[in-house]
Amino acid sequence: MNEQSDTPRPSAPSPAALAKMAPRRPAGAPTPAAPAAPAPAQGPSASAAFGRVEEDGRVLVRDGETEREVGSYPGASADEALQYFARKYDELHASATLLRQRLDSPDVAAKEVADGLTSLREHIGEANVVGDLPALRALVAEIETGLSAKRESESAARAEAKAAAAAEREQIVAEAEQIAAQPEEKIQWKQSSARMRELLDTWKQHQRSGPRLDKPVEAELWQRFSKARNGFDKGRKAHFAQLEQTRGEAKVEKEQLVVEAERLATSTDWGATAGAYKRLMDRWRRAGRAGRADDDALWERFRSAQDAFFTAKDAEAAKEDEAHQGNLEVKEGLLAEAQALLPVQDLERTKSALRGIQERWEAAGKVPRQDIDRMEKGMRRVEQAVREAEDSRWKQKNPELSARAQSMVDQLQERVGELQARRAKAADAGDERRVAELDEQIAAQQQWLDQARQGLSEFG
Repeated sequence: MNEQSDTPRPSAPSPAALAKMAPRRPAGAPTPAAPAAPAPAQGPSASAAFGRVEEDGRVLVRDGETEREVGSYPGASADEALQYFARKYDELHASATLLRQRLDSPDVAAKEVADGLTSLREHIGEANVVGDLPALRALVAEIETGLSAKRESESAARAEAKAAAAAEREQIVAEAEQIAAQPEEKIQWKQSSARMRELLDTWKQHQRSGPRLDKPVEAELWQRFSKARNGFDKGRKAHFAQLEQTRGEAKVEKEQLVVEAERLATSTDWGATAGAYKRLMDRWRRAGRAGRADDDALWERFRSAQDAFFTAKDAEAAKEDEAHQGNLEVKEGLLAEAQALLPVQDLERTKSALRGIQERWEAAGKVPRQDIDRMEKGMRRVEQAVREAEDSRWKQKNPELSARAQSMVDQLQERVGELQARRAKAADAGDERRVAELDEQIAAQQQWLDQARQGLSEFG
């Protein structure tokens, strides 16, 4: 077998070899149907129609309007020689067809198609094959055109993905800056610290699996992100350092309060000590919080001392209440006696009797604590009724008020007389509208006059 070229050329890539260049799909992803490439015919190849065999055994191929020699196949018949070179063409054409189909697959990158095209060009060149060479070159040209379009599409997709990734990174940075810019008194440190860590993890995930950003863009975003995180961490450390100092000061102050509370726990100066505990409690609230464990332990000691004092105080008060039970019985009798003075009939006698009851009330002494309010309110109601009766009598005997009431009655009587005279004239004149108006005025003035007379009657 002889071919036209003295230099051996590599065999054409088979369709199977080109198919192996396809990218591997992720596990679990659906596998697309393999593109159907025309396999070389097992019988006579139709591509043999583009060639012929000379009498000396040389095989020629028709390339457009010209012919050229592609080689020979010694020891074979003319038809066998022609079929051998035709099948070589069919392999090239099948490889080109498969590459064209892979060009349309979104799972095949432009670089892989370009690599396959480079290999295909190496085998086509001045290929020593028999077949429709112009059609093969046209198919290769179609692949080249499609490859350019695919490269542009991939470039646009990369640019779009890069822009989207930059926008997502910008959101990460903006949120970090927003967290860092919060006023210290409004920051929820635990939640904000956790969110900062989440943002950093998200940034790292973008770096691992997202599109690569242009270095200047990524550097600028990372610089802002680092500045926000560093500023937040600095503020957090300062905050907790100050908090630790404040809690230490609160602990010292509360320890002093506990010592004072424990010293007062055995006091029997009930009133003064109860007031002292109230002031200690006010100072406790103003002291602020120590650490949780310290605060709880100190509060337990403070409360125990306070409870011990007030338990002893309540026990002593219970003894006093029992001792005052007889006083309660006396005062209940006095209260019933005072209530019998009402309603007031003779003011002077009632006042005299009430003064005697009040003197005995004071002499009776204390009553149990739970009865103090009830007894004091009952006596105050009697005293208030007597005062009101005294005020009422004073008003009745006040000459100034009496004269003022009489003057009001006289004025209203005079006004009613005037209106009645006008009504009589209007009636004589037959002016019914004027009569109706005057009737309304007379009725109003008469109502006021009746009220004034009633007030005057209270002065006797």
